[in-house]
Amino acid sequence: MAAHNGRNVRDLRRENRAAVLRRLYFDGPMSRFSLAPATGLSSGSISNVVAELLTEELVEEAGSIDSDGGRPRTLLRITPHSGHMIGVDVGETRVRVELFDLSLAERARTDRPLPTRGAGRRVRYDSELIAGHIRDGIAEVLEAAGRDPARILGVGIGVPGIVEHSGEDGAVVHGQPIGWEAVPLERMLRGSGHLPDEVPYFIENGAKTLGQAEMWFGAGRGARNAVVVLFGSGVGACVVTEDVERGRAVEWGHLTVRVRGRRCRCGALGCLEAYAGAEALLERWQEAGGRPAPDTDEETALTAMLAAAYPADGGTPDPVAAAVLAETAEYLGAGLSDLINLFQPERILVGGWAGLQLGSRFLDAVRGHAMSYALPYPSGRVGIDLGALGPDAVTVGAAILPLAAFFARGGRRLPPTPAPEPSPAWRATLDTRLA
Repeated sequence: MAAHNGRNVRDLRRENRAAVLRRLYFDGPMSRFSLAPATGLSSGSISNVVAELLTEELVEEAGSIDSDGGRPRTLLRITPHSGHMIGVDVGETRVRVELFDLSLAERARTDRPLPTRGAGRRVRYDSELIAGHIRDGIAEVLEAAGRDPARILGVGIGVPGIVEHSGEDGAVVHGQPIGWEAVPLERMLRGSGHLPDEVPYFIENGAKTLGQAEMWFGAGRGARNAVVVLFGSGVGACVVTEDVERGRAVEWGHLTVRVRGRRCRCGALGCLEAYAGAEALLERWQEAGGRPAPDTDEETALTAMLAAAYPADGGTPDPVAAAVLAETAEYLGAGLSDLINLFQPERILVGGWAGLQLGSRFLDAVRGHAMSYALPYPSGRVGIDLGALGPDAVTVGAAILPLAAFFARGGRRLPPTPAPEPSPAWRATLDTRLA
């Protein structure tokens, strides 16, 4: 039976279930009585939906509260163990895989290190190595938590680069700075045997998954317009507006800040990332006479640079490290001013391992430069702060992607689907590599 606006009864039932699940997730525990005005559904619809969700064990009772003169009202909440999600962060130094329950409580995790690169040494990510780390990490967290693969609602993955959703190969990653050209990551992950074929993969830019996490649970909650910045080896951003509720990843790090400037790892000249990413920051420190320890990873090298510029014992700062950080703060501030002028956000949140390491002391200088470069009207209405979710924000945001899709389906699991076949172009590439 079709409704007047073209939706049928099944569509309406799915939307009603989705409304109840979302409200319980963000505001639960709640009673049936309070769910009705919160969702806009009738008491009869609430009763029917709740009865279904209780039968399916997606919702459970969570105590009761007194009512005004009547019987106590039973509280309801999402059942945490009724489903699980996997979040993956393909980072610069490691691949992190985490298993979460429906309440986004972590149940297991594994970090699989990537080959060490010293400060200033570029690396091309081996896509087969990355895919292998993801597959093995998924198997490891499932075994560690003793979870049934059939109860996994989906796998969310945050990656560097632009993600294209192809009908033939699923999600395809274009990551020029890391040497990925049309890598069919989703196809490479499917058919490993660790998960049923119907379990969906949600592969997005890491800045977008970071933004998703901060907007749902972190420092962006309640904001209508925000920009969440990922500051790691490179830099990226997720723009959230009323028109793009879940955020849109933008290649902010490849905005030109200096004509004919430094060569960026993407190949272009003068990109913001060539001055403000952690990789470039350490290169510039070394070029100016800094002495990072040889054969250390970027996180260790950045820690050493910060210690030199801001001595904990109150000693004399290293003038070279301090000068490079001061210049980096100005480049970042100028880059943030472009985001302020273009999108006029309420908040800008800085996350990523390098952003968190640099911390609030460095952010004060960045904030000052952003305000001086941006137009007065939008700059007077924006707050610039650190993200609230720490180093796990990308994996949390990645896990939110299958969770949000599950709620949008009204808590229904996907039917089995065949794995995507490789496209002719990628099959030719594989044949060439194997020849």
